[in-house]
Amino acid sequence: MSTGRWRQLHRAVFVAHHGPVGPTQLAWAAVLAAGPDALLGGLTAAQAGGLRGFSSRVVHLLLPAATRRGSLPQGVVAHRSTRLPVEDVLAVGQPRRTMPGRSIVDAAQWAGTDEEARAIVAAAFQQRLVGGADLHRVIARAPRIRRRRLILETVADAVGGAHSLAELDFLRLVRRAGLPEPSRQSVRPDATGRRRYPDVYFEQWRVHVEVDGAHHLDPAQAWADMRRQNAFWVEGDRVLRFPAWALRHQPDEVVTQVRAALRAAGWPG
Repeated sequence: MSTGRWRQLHRAVFVAHHGPVGPTQLAWAAVLAAGPDALLGGLTAAQAGGLRGFSSRVVHLLLPAATRRGSLPQGVVAHRSTRLPVEDVLAVGQPRRTMPGRSIVDAAQWAGTDEEARAIVAAAFQQRLVGGADLHRVIARAPRIRRRRLILETVADAVGGAHSLAELDFLRLVRRAGLPEPSRQSVRPDATGRRRYPDVYFEQWRVHVEVDGAHHLDPAQAWADMRRQNAFWVEGDRVLRFPAWALRHQPDEVVTQVRAALRAAGWPG
């Protein structure tokens, strides 16, 4: 630097500038401050591996249970584990971090709420960062993890095709209301032979449900949705559409309309 001065972030950890410290630099500072056995874990490791859609300035570290450490920089949280097999540690890349499957499981069990935990798992599948086998292997090695049942249920639904939190919310409403189990993200060719992917499909009764998130407000996305819906209608299917917020704030109305559509299509109820 022109001044010849460095900025101290922590004991024996410096940066060669006086500007804002970015997430990558803070992650490096955390690992260096915690010692050679430390590695990025949970949401921090998942974000380093490509997970998008979650904003957090907290850096999560994972340490072997017997590791001693000193103080950590502000905004760093250290978690300890008695189980850290080599298959859970990414062999390449710096700073060291956990493998995607371990990162997502830890992020889910360390999340502030159950909803955040479900969202993290769903997003990891939606963004194709993990598969069901990845998470099952991690969970099998750690039977006492927090939220084990919730994580397994979310994984099962994600493997079945519910790749967004809104779709998981809809599936939960369906089960609670006693409606038939739908398929999720199934492939449905239209009259032209084009492959269509309805969010939720009650195949026996040919009822589609589309759950619209914020991206559906984009004009190009909205027109694509209309074309898809029109193609289903041409084929004689029923199509229902709900905004994601309605699943949380008006669940009874959503269930009422889905039940009415199914009955009109021949479901005996």
